[in-house]
Amino acid sequence: MTDHIQHLARFDTPTVSDALDALGLPGAVTGITPMWDCQRIVGRVQTLQLGPAPEGPVASKRHLGASSLANSRPRDVIVVDNRAGQGVSAGWGGLLALAATLKQVAGVVVYGACRDIDDVAAVGLPLFAHGATPVTARSRTVEVSTNTPLVFGELTVSAGDLVIADRSGVVFVPQARAADVITTARAIFAKEEEMATQLRRGADVTDVLTGAYETMLTAAGKSGRGAGRSRTARS
Repeated sequence: MTDHIQHLARFDTPTVSDALDALGLPGAVTGITPMWDCQRIVGRVQTLQLGPAPEGPVASKRHLGASSLANSRPRDVIVVDNRAGQGVSAGWGGLLALAATLKQVAGVVVYGACRDIDDVAAVGLPLFAHGATPVTARSRTVEVSTNTPLVFGELTVSAGDLVIADRSGVVFVPQARAADVITTARAIFAKEEEMATQLRRGADVTDVLTGAYETMLTAAGKSGRGAGRSRTARS
């Protein structure tokens, strides 16, 4: 798994998204951006499902995110489904960010809103979300489960999957297909580097891009699927 993270870190989200397309896999999520000028995230997914707080005066005895942090390992990425907040209440904040950096968490990705962005930036935690809000989750949102599959946009994301996030968006890679995706991304990256070299040498952009660019994913997808079969046969 560590090797997969290191290999995936060589690529950006567009390249990995292209690799998933070539293999016929979903994975890209749009509309989620860095909440401050943070570094990109690459790591192993740990999931956190939030839900609406029950009615009544009894407060939750467990602060949302505490279980995820207690179970986190270095280079984990905590992926939060905060749709229950409806874009109003936050699914992550400053004290959680501090605790995450002390646990060497690689970053946090929130479907929905977060808060305390200045505090998050001050401790240096990469944080990606749909947006920010000053509104607390207290009495509004509670932790439902950790490390269970959750729906993130239109994707089902599971603990142990891989995630990469940068300024272009967020892409998830299923754990079982990580090797195939990396092989395919490598082929796409190499082809784009070749085309970039041709352009720098003065080649006409039409000559470089016509045909080769449009068929690039098909060729890379065949390479990735073939690589996957070979690994299975050898195992």
